[in-house]
Amino acid sequence: MDPRLMKNSLGFWEIIEKPSTEELKQYYGKKYFQEVKCDTHEYSLEELQYLRAKFEQRLAVIQRYIGDRTVTMLDVGCGEGYNLAYSRGIGWSVKGFDFSSAGVQSKNPDCLDALITGNVYQLLAEEASTDNSYDVIWLQNVLEHVIDPIELLETCRTILSPEGIAVVTVPNDYSIAQIAAREYQHINTDFWVALPDHLNYFTSESLCNVAEATGWKCVELLADFPIDWFLFHPGSNYVRDKGVGKAAHRARVQLETIIHQQPIDDVINFWSALAKIGFGRDITAFLQPARCGKTPGCK
Repeated sequence: MDPRLMKNSLGFWEIIEKPSTEELKQYYGKKYFQEVKCDTHEYSLEELQYLRAKFEQRLAVIQRYIGDRTVTMLDVGCGEGYNLAYSRGIGWSVKGFDFSSAGVQSKNPDCLDALITGNVYQLLAEEASTDNSYDVIWLQNVLEHVIDPIELLETCRTILSPEGIAVVTVPNDYSIAQIAAREYQHINTDFWVALPDHLNYFTSESLCNVAEATGWKCVELLADFPIDWFLFHPGSNYVRDKGVGKAAHRARVQLETIIHQQPIDDVINFWSALAKIGFGRDITAFLQPARCGKTPGCK
């Protein structure tokens, strides 16, 4: 294990020497400035179909719990704004928080009016001090970046409507596939450790532990495509051979699209089964405020 990390009592790995809030602010300020100057990435049609497919799968789970109705949605760390655009497209009332407007400006400028920029912690605290509440809170690839993911989840719970749902996506790091790849010597490094960007590392089990400890129940888990499987074949091992990385990514996107063309309930059951046995490059937990009983969607 990486000596810069330690295992939290709830089971996730976290950086030992945490940066200060000011240090993170300066780091991301510099990074976003560089991204604005160097933003040349354009998504292919296949990639856009993939992004839409992942939204539709998560939407199908959300609707199981809140129904097919117009809702208010807060996207914390909304990035390029695709979830804002998709949600607005189905009639939801949306708001997004992010440190920078660069991503939304570049990819979904029609959603700039829904975006508030600034320190996400501070923006959430301001929301918690009002009477505002949301039916859906979206946290996509956010918890791994923050100094205190526990505090963040606790704050989000205070602004979620009583029957609402939070959608929390994180990388599946220190997963059974990654650990096995080390044991079989397909890789010789914990390549997923990405400091200072990623301060926390979750599996499906530890993510559910954190959710339960912060007053949530996990009602469903979904994985996405387990691209880490490619590490077990020398012809597709993108860690040993960086040159095959783009091909591995495109294969993942195409396979995700094929899977998504199947009946949606079967698709959700497939991704749910993968998540529960520990596979998938990312994992998504669907959380509701805990009232009683155990967390039915978790291990």
